[in-house]
Amino acid sequence: MKLLHVSVAARDADVLSAFYKTVFGYVDRRPPTTLSGEKVSRGNGLPNTHIYSVWLRLPDDEGPFLEILEYKNTLDRPEPRVNEPGFGHLAFEVSDIEATVAEIIKAGGKSQGEVTDFGTLNSPLLVVYVRDPEGNILELEQP
Repeated sequence: MKLLHVSVAARDADVLSAFYKTVFGYVDRRPPTTLSGEKVSRGNGLPNTHIYSVWLRLPDDEGPFLEILEYKNTLDRPEPRVNEPGFGHLAFEVSDIEATVAEIIKAGGKSQGEVTDFGTLNSPLLVVYVRDPEGNILELEQP
């Protein structure tokens, strides 16, 4: 068994994919595509489904990819809270946590928490939560 991908439903898939490309260096795994029809609707249980789908991968990793889906008919919801049940966040190891936070804010994201050292004296581990432009929670870690 293996993890294939992580999917994020977006209000604007192009804006969100541009954010992940700019901040984290993601690249297209395949050209964006539109999914619709009876098979798609049967598979996800939503009648008359029409989805704009963007697949991104990290340039040096063929492993699990990031799937960004923009549904033609979406339901709005408030920004997810950190302690809400369900999928919580995407986590990234970065080489410069402060620079990455600045880049996230510059690219339309926002801060959530403060950079905190969760490590030890001999092995520091900086951690912070931030949000992408759609409000999804991201965890950054810097060894």
